[in-house]
Amino acid sequence: MNLPEYFLADLPKEAALSPALLMEACVTLKRNRESYLLRRTTDQIIRTLAGVAGEWLRAENRFRKLALVHGPTMLGFSRETLARGLDGFFGELTTEKFHAWIEQEFGDARRLDQLCSTEVEQQTSRAGIAHGPELLVHIAAGNIPNPTLMSMVLGLLTRSAQFVKCARGMTLLPRLFAHSIYEYDPKLAACIEMAEWRGGNLALEEVLFAESDCVTATGSDEALAAIKTRLPHRVRFLGYGHRVSFGYVAAEVLTEHNARKVIARAADDVTAWDQLGCLSPHVIYVQSGGHSSAEEFARRLADELAKRETIEPRGGAAQEIAAYIASCRAIYELRAANSASTHVWKSNDSTAWTVVFEADARFQLSCCHRFIYVKSAAGIGDVIHNADSVRAQVSSVGIAVPEHRAGDIATQLARWGATRVCPLGQMQNPPLMWRHDGRPALGDLVTWTDWEQ
Repeated sequence: MNLPEYFLADLPKEAALSPALLMEACVTLKRNRESYLLRRTTDQIIRTLAGVAGEWLRAENRFRKLALVHGPTMLGFSRETLARGLDGFFGELTTEKFHAWIEQEFGDARRLDQLCSTEVEQQTSRAGIAHGPELLVHIAAGNIPNPTLMSMVLGLLTRSAQFVKCARGMTLLPRLFAHSIYEYDPKLAACIEMAEWRGGNLALEEVLFAESDCVTATGSDEALAAIKTRLPHRVRFLGYGHRVSFGYVAAEVLTEHNARKVIARAADDVTAWDQLGCLSPHVIYVQSGGHSSAEEFARRLADELAKRETIEPRGGAAQEIAAYIASCRAIYELRAANSASTHVWKSNDSTAWTVVFEADARFQLSCCHRFIYVKSAAGIGDVIHNADSVRAQVSSVGIAVPEHRAGDIATQLARWGATRVCPLGQMQNPPLMWRHDGRPALGDLVTWTDWEQ
């Protein structure tokens, strides 16, 4: 893949990174921000981002083609899974949605450009403006690419120079996205730098952290705690740690006419990014007492996953992951052989997909990689009770419920602690305006200046 050497991540693998090189990169980023980014209006930045996104949605776009050609080998996802994930991400980056998002976060779409007032602020003769950090550092995770791309979008919107530290072997999509911005607007791309190295390189990270004003990091809770202890006191830290998600299907929606649609939506959530993101379901709870039982739902979901494997295959799994899946399968197959309350369906001659039905409603962490539990529950209260062990880690709950009950169920889940409730089938496709882990994505980055007139 022949890309110009615009970013550190483009250098040959044998090129060594040094603290001095990173220091020079940080100084250059700050200088470029002063020259090229601070002078941009929000509208100008939005037009660039929406224009770049529109290009990525075109089948003939060269960066998209490179992603789909090299992604399966470098990232471990099939071409079809990558294409669906890219369409979902870039389809959200429209001018209208950007403006609505900024207004949602700041009360006025002009907040990042000038001092302005909402109606309430006008009554007290106040105005305010929000501005982002001078240098924003992203410590990216290595499971799925979209969060890293979104971090880059956030940095540009808040007019921050940014350094993206990618996980080993995961620079492909961030690099291609940065290069596509460069092709569209070279000066804007000059405010972005990225590189990759194995986490815990103290010499490199010490320079990066010392030069930063804000650090965002995605990873395990232990990794986030380690990063936080190494940051200077003045540096703002935004950590996105371990999260889990699950689905809930009410008995009323599993009618003979509607069940196929619900099962297809569940399969959408299990196959999206091969179930590797924090928004992917580990368990799908099916309410008992309906036209279709939870066990029947599991059997039909297995049939659907078998079909999906022919049109959107799972990516390759490392040998140790395949061995772990096989060992988990063996445990449940042994249980199934001795109890009617457990059943297992699986792909033949591979670990491509697995469905385990259990009558026991206790929440269970999945192996991921399209390994899904289906469990029977008496209702949403029973689900909440059985998932209480992961209450503090729950991100998204995908629901398929009657419209007249949806508001009540969403309220129960919200009061319990879920930070996002969405339709089943949309769990790995959050809207642009989603509040990540219950926090305002743009709002957490900025500092406000209030003017009391």
